[in-house]
Amino acid sequence: MLLALASGAALLLSLPPYGLWWLAPAGIAGLAAATHRRRFRGALGVGFLAGVVLFVPLLDWTRIAAGWLPWMLLSLAQAFYLGLLGMASAWLSPLTDRFRALWPLLTGLLWVAQEALRDRAPFGGFPWGRVAFSQGDAPALRVAVLGGAPLVTFIAAAAGGALVALAWRTWKPRTLVPAAGFAVALAVLVFGPALVPTAKPATATQTIAIVQGNVPRLGLDFNAQRAAVLLNHVHATEALASEVKLGRKPQPDLVVWPENSSDIDPLKNQDAAQQIAQAADAIGVPILLGTVLRGDVPGEIRNASLLWQPATGPDLDQAYVKRHPVPFAEYMPMRSVARLVSDKVDLVQNMVAGTTPGIVKTPIGVVGDVICFEVAYDSIVRDTVVGGAQILATQTNNATFNEAEARQQLAMVQLRSVEHGREGLMVSTVGVSAFTGTDGTVIAATGFNVDAVVLHDMHIGGPRTLATRLGHWPELTMVALALFALLAAAPLRRRRTRGIPAAE
Repeated sequence: MLLALASGAALLLSLPPYGLWWLAPAGIAGLAAATHRRRFRGALGVGFLAGVVLFVPLLDWTRIAAGWLPWMLLSLAQAFYLGLLGMASAWLSPLTDRFRALWPLLTGLLWVAQEALRDRAPFGGFPWGRVAFSQGDAPALRVAVLGGAPLVTFIAAAAGGALVALAWRTWKPRTLVPAAGFAVALAVLVFGPALVPTAKPATATQTIAIVQGNVPRLGLDFNAQRAAVLLNHVHATEALASEVKLGRKPQPDLVVWPENSSDIDPLKNQDAAQQIAQAADAIGVPILLGTVLRGDVPGEIRNASLLWQPATGPDLDQAYVKRHPVPFAEYMPMRSVARLVSDKVDLVQNMVAGTTPGIVKTPIGVVGDVICFEVAYDSIVRDTVVGGAQILATQTNNATFNEAEARQQLAMVQLRSVEHGREGLMVSTVGVSAFTGTDGTVIAATGFNVDAVVLHDMHIGGPRTLATRLGHWPELTMVALALFALLAAAPLRRRRTRGIPAAE
């Protein structure tokens, strides 16, 4: 139990905002050791306990918007997946006892399979807290160019498997050679990925400005202040235009505003349209803005990104509607049941999901656009690159959360830039906003709950990476191998139940 508590804490500290990436393998090793040779119920409990220690503080930002009960329900649901992982680890104990060299491989495969399930179910999954998202400053991040987030998770988890195998050895002369082998494997898994070359972006650059207009104050009543938020972004863009005219700032080729920067539908509200047009005309280049489009059906809305041209206004052919609205936040499954959990349920409107990838053609090139939490989902980001995206943009609104959530999201943007060989940006209403390079570096990150305008010369385009071309195949292969290992352990388990010891 103490080992499970320590493992959950290590996994938590490996993720932003702490960023102690090297604790992820240690936490994985601790959980593998804690569940090894345990009965299924005990392994489920140990894994669940580690998950509680990880997810309750990690997802604390959900409490700010939704209250403590939804926060706890979400955290406990995520912890249950680590409980299932603990059971799977216990099931494989006879296999790892018989073939100690399999510790790294099997540990890596189980973590990939666990995340593959958690990323998809229920209601489309919730990938927050993936091991891959803890590796922003680690050498392991570089393998994203080969197999995406699942391969990064596999490498970090396999390092944990090598660590537990190394610690499990009894120090006798006959065990020194295997122990040395596990030590070498651990070193290769931790530091070897540094040798993997990241994608080289194209040489052509364009100047992009991201506008973080800030909000009057943080909190759930953000939507009631939407007029002030829009004006913040308009005024910040106009101030940038003045700086450009004075020669103090370079002329941007594109301006990007965050999600909900115009929470008033500019296609239906002339005042909002006039203010946005005023900003676009002042800066003289298109603005990619986040807005909420109201449908003809009462209560139906669309979370959208819209390209607004100077002089001519909105380009309706270059708009993106969020494909993956967040359940219980942007739409409400089982509304009558959810009312028993929170009295804020009816604040959630019915957000209609988009049906096409976020491919926005602008004068500077094709922008691969995703909105807020969508950056956590592998396929949603990849679809934009397959569709021709030359840079990646994540528009988000962190006004109802906190800085920890924003930095967790930025780590995902880092990984996506490496994975697809596309420079990226994240622009938030309140922060953190930043640019990311194809090697995972974070450039010009802003503070939180401040207004800021940042310009950066982004490289436009580049060759497609192996990860982009392979898509889900690396993950599917590893999940299939994990299932095969679980089946392969069955004969050894029957042998153990008959009283025949497994070979050492």
